[in-house]
Amino acid sequence: MEVQVYGCNHVALEVGNIEEAVAFYEDVFQLQKLDDGEGDAFFKLGEHQFLALFESKNPQPSRIGHFGIMVRDSQQLEAVRNKVRDKYHLELDPNFRCDFRDPWGNRIQVGDLHDESLVWLLPYREVQKAGIRFSE
Repeated sequence: MEVQVYGCNHVALEVGNIEEAVAFYEDVFQLQKLDDGEGDAFFKLGEHQFLALFESKNPQPSRIGHFGIMVRDSQQLEAVRNKVRDKYHLELDPNFRCDFRDPWGNRIQVGDLHDESLVWLLPYREVQKAGIRFSE
């Protein structure tokens, strides 16, 4: 049997303080919080993905690993740049339009829908072609 991958379900990150991390991700990206528990929180990332945050006494961010978030347009991308730089005093990587490390060292790249081809939506069209339906 061949395996068919339909996309990425979630990204999981370690943070030093879950309350501060929730406040940061809600503030910077206006993410919708889905659930939480002892030391963890979950946010909706697009239609079928989520971001999982886990509190750790000693978070170990990846040296080169990162995840990417897509926002609608260059105005939203600029709003993220301004907020992380001006409010949170985080350093932006000058080699990218919006690339930074969150307060716990997790690297995030932010692009907008005009940066990439709409082929990024292909996996969900493939899921629909396969007859799989998602409820709201």
